[in-house]
Amino acid sequence: MAKSSTNSKGPRKSVRDGKSEFGKDRRRKHHHFLVTVNYADGETFGRVYTDKDKATRFAERQRRSPIVKSARVTQVS
Repeated sequence: MAKSSTNSKGPRKSVRDGKSEFGKDRRRKHHHFLVTVNYADGETFGRVYTDKDKATRFAERQRRSPIVKSARVTQVS
């Protein structure tokens, strides 16, 4: 009987494991930063920026609103 194919690369890395691999990609001219805003009524809003400073400023501005529960910035690429 033939052996079933197995993943020879080993176990998959979790998203949270170690440093991001986005910095190693030499093809990229800029990174993308996702700002996720969660409102008190359960709505969620997201906006993508290519500039981390602009993303951070937008998140800080949103946090000042009384109806915003959380606003976070994550690097997506």
